[in-house]
Amino acid sequence: MKKFILVPDSFKGTMSSTEICNIMSDEILKQIPDAEIVSIPVADGGEGTVDCFLQAIKGEKIKTAVKGPYMEDMQGFYGLINNGKTAIIEMAACAGLPLVEDSKNPALTTTYGVGQLISHAIEHGCRDIVIGLGGSCTNDAACGCAAALGVKFINEKGEAFVPTGGALDQIKKIDFTNINPELKNCKITVMCDIDNPLFGENGAAYVYAPQKGADEAMVGMLDKNLRYLAYLIKDQIGVDVSTLAGGGAAGGMGAGIVAFLGGKLRQGISVVLDLVNFEEIIKSADLILTGEGKIDSQSIRGKVVIGVSKRAKAINVPVIAVVGDIGDDIDKAYELGVSSIISINRVAVPFEKAKLRSKSDMRLTISNLVRTLNIKR
Repeated sequence: MKKFILVPDSFKGTMSSTEICNIMSDEILKQIPDAEIVSIPVADGGEGTVDCFLQAIKGEKIKTAVKGPYMEDMQGFYGLINNGKTAIIEMAACAGLPLVEDSKNPALTTTYGVGQLISHAIEHGCRDIVIGLGGSCTNDAACGCAAALGVKFINEKGEAFVPTGGALDQIKKIDFTNINPELKNCKITVMCDIDNPLFGENGAAYVYAPQKGADEAMVGMLDKNLRYLAYLIKDQIGVDVSTLAGGGAAGGMGAGIVAFLGGKLRQGISVVLDLVNFEEIIKSADLILTGEGKIDSQSIRGKVVIGVSKRAKAINVPVIAVVGDIGDDIDKAYELGVSSIISINRVAVPFEKAKLRSKSDMRLTISNLVRTLNIKR
């Protein structure tokens, strides 16, 4: 056994995907020094997405001045891959929750800087734009992003303004006259791993706004504004985002990018595997190691482990999932291509204690796994 493909998700709150790849690689090489290892760290679209792509695919990080969550000047960034043809943008780079620290207010924050990143990439020749949604501090349904790209939002006085989550109900007209003309030549793909709708009890405001600083009254107001915007979009643009699965991602940015920029929502792991030419990479592989913090019935819906195993099964490459916890009802995973599931939990302790030893447990688990694989060498 010589060629290993490492493509784990992060273990939330314990280890990043990159850290897991490094641990796995170290332990494999200790026992199989001549092993060929291909690491494909996976991010969920939030903070760290650009770095993961640049580690998996040769490219460069581009830095440029943009506006932050409160329209303050800051330095943003995005990744360039595929010889500069594809831009990888993580919205958290300029609209992420860590940027607002103790000043959380999703009624006032904006995604304007994300639009500036898209504009910069387009100006420099990119026509394939991949946007990671995750870790946002906003609830403006991508209105700020669209405004930075030339979409005008007009209030009842006939004035153009940049709507935030708390001002969506002030929009009376959406004007595309001055939108960046090159957008029509762009393919915009959104990495989106949630299926929450734009509004309602499972929507952007009720589910995610509290962690962004919204109290109960603000949540109700934000949800009402998103409902209003959905009506306006359908009435003026002819696009119905009211029931769009994933429309509520990142404060409604999923719905906004579809409506204003013509983007498409896709599962993050599918985007990653396509961009790295996964099927080509694994043709000569002996084993794929993947994993996530917990595998359960929710994982079967298409998270990293299942996304990887489905493609591997098609060309008969074995997949071992190394996970934290193993839930019930996971037999379907084996039907979808997972060969074996192994937990790194070596002792029965609560998560608060288990996370402190997660890296050492991962290291010991991989070491033990490789010893087993190496018996017949």
